[in-house]
Amino acid sequence: MSLWQRLTQRLRSPQQQPAKKHQLLTSLKSFVSLFLLGITLSVAVASCGTSSNNPASGTAKKSNIELTLVSFAVTKAAHEAIIPKFVAQWQKEKGQTVTFSESYGGSGSQTRAVIDGLEADIVHLALALDTQKIEKAGLIDTGWEKEFPNGGIVSKSVAAIVTREGNPKGIKTWEDLAKDGVKVITADPKTSGVARWNFLALWGSIIKTGGDDTKALDFTSKVYKNVPILTRDAREASDVFFKQSQGDALINYENEVILAGDKGEKLPYTIPEVNVSIDNPIAIIDKNVTKHGTKEVAEAFVKFLYTPEAQREFAKAGFRPVDATVAAEPEFAKKYPAIKTLFTAQDLGGWGEIQKKFFDDGAVFDKIQGSIKR
Repeated sequence: MSLWQRLTQRLRSPQQQPAKKHQLLTSLKSFVSLFLLGITLSVAVASCGTSSNNPASGTAKKSNIELTLVSFAVTKAAHEAIIPKFVAQWQKEKGQTVTFSESYGGSGSQTRAVIDGLEADIVHLALALDTQKIEKAGLIDTGWEKEFPNGGIVSKSVAAIVTREGNPKGIKTWEDLAKDGVKVITADPKTSGVARWNFLALWGSIIKTGGDDTKALDFTSKVYKNVPILTRDAREASDVFFKQSQGDALINYENEVILAGDKGEKLPYTIPEVNVSIDNPIAIIDKNVTKHGTKEVAEAFVKFLYTPEAQREFAKAGFRPVDATVAAEPEFAKKYPAIKTLFTAQDLGGWGEIQKKFFDDGAVFDKIQGSIKR
C-alpha cells in the first residue's frame, strides 16, 4: 500500500482521534506540497536543458569554441602574440572563450596534412600554390582570394642573405652565392614554401636584370651546386646555419633573420636590391568550418589579422606589414627599407606556370638536382 493510500484511509477511519487526524492532515499537506514542488523543479530543469543543449531549439550557444590553425613554420612567433589579443576581444564582444589548436611546419608538408585529413579551420601558408592545392581537393570554396583584403595576402616578406660574422667570403649579392668555395644553406622546394621563394629570387635576379632562361638556369644551377644540404623548412635551415654552424651563407625569409636577431643571433645580412615579394595567403577551410560550426569565429579571426593591432605584431616578428598605415610608422619604415626592384610570382607567370615549369616532377629543379654530383 502506498503512502498516499495509507494517509487517505486513516483520514476516513472513525476511530482516529482528533489530534491524530490533525497530524495526518498536516502530513498530507506537506506531502502534496513536496510533490508539487518536485514537479515544478523537474519542469524547470527540463526546460533549461532544452534551451542550452539542444541545437534544434535555435537558442543554443557554446560557451567554449576551438579553432584549429595550420600555418607555415616561421609564423609561429607572430601568431602566438596575436591570438591572445583576439581571444580577449571575442570574449568581451561575444562572451565565448576561444581556444586554438596550432600546427606549424613546412608549407608543403602542412598542405599535404590538411588534404590528408588534418581538420584545419584556417590555413596560413607560404604561397598561394599550396592554398590552391587544398582548394582543388574540395576543401576550400572557389574564390577564396576575394573573401579577405589584399587578395587574401595577410603577411609578406622578401629574401635575405645571411653571412658569418665579418663576412669572410665577401658575400653581398645573389651572384656571390655562385662562386666556387661558397657553401649555401637553403630549404628544399619539395617540402618548403620558403625554398620555392628562394629559388624564384635566384631565377628572377637574372630575368629581371636582362638575362634569359638559359642564363638563369646556368646561374641557379651553380648556386645549388654550392648547397650541401636541403632542409625541410625555413626554421630548420636557420638551425643548421646558426646552431650547427654549417655554411657560409643562408638564404631565408627576411622575417626569419630578423626574428633570429631578436633572439640574440645577430649576424650580418643583406637584402638584395633585386628581390621577390614573398606573399603569404590565408584562407578558411570551408568544408571544415561548416562541419565544426566555427565559420563565424574563423572569419572574425582572419579579419582581425588585417587590423593595425595584428599587423604590428606581424611587423615585430619580422614580416613586412600589408597595412600601409602600419608600414609607414617610423619604427617599421626604418626596419623594412624599400626594395629597388621588387617582382612578384605573377611577374614570372603565376603559380600555375611556376609550379609546372620549375617544381613538378621532372621540371627545372629536378633537372638541376640531377646534374649535381655530390
